[in-house]
Amino acid sequence: MNPQKVIIRPIQTEKSTAIKNLKNIVAFVVDKKANKIEVKKAVEKLFGVKVEEVKILNMKRKPKAYGRYRGYRSGYKKAYVRLKEGEKTIEFFEGA
Repeated sequence: MNPQKVIIRPIQTEKSTAIKNLKNIVAFVVDKKANKIEVKKAVEKLFGVKVEEVKILNMKRKPKAYGRYRGYRSGYKKAYVRLKEGEKTIEFFEGA
């Protein structure tokens, strides 16, 4: 699978920023069909870093309501990628 199609976007939340600074772990939303090996290869190729471990979670869809209309928010697959010791952290917004 193409690395640009495996990694959809980074997750930028307070929790993901905290684990990025403390444990050198970066969170991504990935393609639903991607596995750990494809995620590892995609991160190493796109960002030029060495990956130690990948953990993947399937986030289920959630019911949402807007007024009288009911529906579901889409489910997605999330990956936590731990970089090897001594690797530079991945910065998404540099120089701001």
